[in-house]
Amino acid sequence: MDIATLKEWFTLENIMQLLESYRAFGPLPGILLPLLESFVPFLPLFLFILANVNAFGFWLGFLFSWIGTCGGALLVFLLVRKYGQKRLLSFIRNHKKVQKLMIWIERHGFGPLFILLCFPFTPSALVNIVAGLSRIKVKQYFLAIVAGKLVMIITISFIGYDLQAMITQPIRTIPVAIAIFVLWFVGKRVEARMNVTAEKEREQGN
Repeated sequence: MDIATLKEWFTLENIMQLLESYRAFGPLPGILLPLLESFVPFLPLFLFILANVNAFGFWLGFLFSWIGTCGGALLVFLLVRKYGQKRLLSFIRNHKKVQKLMIWIERHGFGPLFILLCFPFTPSALVNIVAGLSRIKVKQYFLAIVAGKLVMIITISFIGYDLQAMITQPIRTIPVAIAIFVLWFVGKRVEARMNVTAEKEREQGN
């Protein structure tokens, strides 16, 4: 089966049938599908999230999608962080555009990464790899992943679960906008505190 045929198979109906077939495994299929997308970027994360909220309900579907997506992103990040200096990834690390993105991530930290990860169609696989190659702290990236993916997934879940209500009652999107701002603000405060702690540790080490 080639990639084109595989892509054609991934429809909302087929994914929901897959989840139903493995219902005996509880939340595991709903978590594994979004996690797998972190390693195979052409898989349709959007459809996985929609299938989860339709199969498990809004909150459980959101939770399983969030856990799977964050877990997969962090695994990719940690694997690249550990093996990024190997020859296998040297062609990525030495690419000029990748190096620019690495420097940008290192300089700006949580804030822009959080905003970037909030958008459903951001190439998160590339972001995970580049972040792993960069010198950004694991805590900073974990914070950006957890907060950014939370906003992205709850937005998709909301759209998929009740699209008609969102169109007829656009005021219901206000909580999403507020959540984005609150998470960004809290994330920036946490990042600032982590930076102060790290600076104190460096001073004590000297």
